[in-house]
Amino acid sequence: MTRTDVLIAGAGPSGLVLALWLTKLGVSVRIIDKVAEAGTTSRAVAVAAHTLELYRQLDLADAVMHHAHPVKVANLWVRGKAVAEVPFAQIGQGLSPYGLLQIFPQDAHERLLIQKLKALGVAIERPVELIEFSEEGEKIIAGLRAGDGEEQCEAAFIAGCDGAHSIVRNRIGADFEGGTYRELFYVADVDASGHAANGELHVDLDEADFLAVFPLSDQGRVRLIGTVRDERADRPDELTFDDVSDHALNTMNIQIRKVNWFSTYHVHHRVTDRFRKGRAFLVGDAAHVHSPVGGQGMNTGIGDAINLAWKLAAVLAKRAPDSLLDSYEAERRRFAKRLVSTTDRVFTFINEDGPLAKIVRKRVAPVVIPRILSLDRVREFIFRTVSQLSLNYREGPLAVGSAGEVHGGDRLPWIPQGDSSNFAPLAEPVWQVHVYGTASPALRDWCQRRDVPLHVFEWHEQDDDAGLTRDALYLLRPDTYVALADRAASIAALDSFFNDRGLLTR
Repeated sequence: MTRTDVLIAGAGPSGLVLALWLTKLGVSVRIIDKVAEAGTTSRAVAVAAHTLELYRQLDLADAVMHHAHPVKVANLWVRGKAVAEVPFAQIGQGLSPYGLLQIFPQDAHERLLIQKLKALGVAIERPVELIEFSEEGEKIIAGLRAGDGEEQCEAAFIAGCDGAHSIVRNRIGADFEGGTYRELFYVADVDASGHAANGELHVDLDEADFLAVFPLSDQGRVRLIGTVRDERADRPDELTFDDVSDHALNTMNIQIRKVNWFSTYHVHHRVTDRFRKGRAFLVGDAAHVHSPVGGQGMNTGIGDAINLAWKLAAVLAKRAPDSLLDSYEAERRRFAKRLVSTTDRVFTFINEDGPLAKIVRKRVAPVVIPRILSLDRVREFIFRTVSQLSLNYREGPLAVGSAGEVHGGDRLPWIPQGDSSNFAPLAEPVWQVHVYGTASPALRDWCQRRDVPLHVFEWHEQDDDAGLTRDALYLLRPDTYVALADRAASIAALDSFFNDRGLLTR
């Protein structure tokens, strides 16, 4: 019987990121996948700004940026015309060090993560299938199948990163609440020409046959995501690209030169009723699936993995009680439910059939949308939402207090300072304290005694603009979120936060 700290079932982006972060934090992992080879198709393509912010902790952000295609503009089309645009290049400035949406196909993304794992001495075991597992005291006993042979693996915890048909989810008896869109989706990677193959993002609102065009390069290679209706949707296994409606393609004046890959699938909108049972956890598509609107799926799974990783590491190192792991479900399930609800409403608006829906898209949208998008606040809201900068855990069990506009549970505002920024210390996944202004001797002494890094930044007017309070205390979690915000920079507030939760800083 082999032994490891965490057994990870599934080597998609969520499983790979979980393995990377756990390894970085000194946790032994075993990652398996029943598929013989890593994916060779591009599936998910968008990498959100917040994902890149978190990737700085493993020196992954620059590598992604080196290979990715930046999207400076998103265009909305109606009646064969681009009626509105969302200029990411402008609205993202000052909000994140990664102010553009980055397109990085999932197959290339996975290869990068696999290379990083290999450099850390971790190999993915393929094809190895999880057959069953049981919880016995303080360990998991899992049955694995590799070829014609079977073995057992003992682990402290198991993480189900095994997709929408998760074995782990089925074994813990979790419900997968939600439904399935009636539309059949298609995805295609193509070489194309025309205005909509200009390296920008394009979405057609004109017809119910939804079409989005994601640029994969400047040379006319694009990803098409669309819907198939009527009797065609009843024979998904027989469909080819030639069977797809060309109305939207013609409307956006896209000429297809070559089809590199084509696939169809039904999309579900579901969230499991539990993200944890005992020593088993669900991550990514095993816990939630939704429409591709906004490119949120892969990024949300990666966020799950990073949220869970530091908590597992703390419990395994006996720096936190088992109850810390309950915060994973409390924080991530709430976000997943909100995300599924939001993408469902947007998808329904874009894809709804019927006379009224067509009137709204063809006549109302061309007039209303440009006016709405002319408002800076609206465009900033869209960028923050798509880039997951607005994601917060304010209602979670690890969120306390507020100072200025920043609350416990919030993402820390990004403050550029010359060639660096207040995000520089966040590259180290540890508890740390930030003060913008002056730190008291008592706070300096507390941080020294507790071995908590204290970062004091000179106060500037831009700090106030970002919603921070001068001389306030901001306690940052290992995953970069604000845990405690205290205007008075109280030592008692720090002690209470850690003592009430049984947490140790190191």
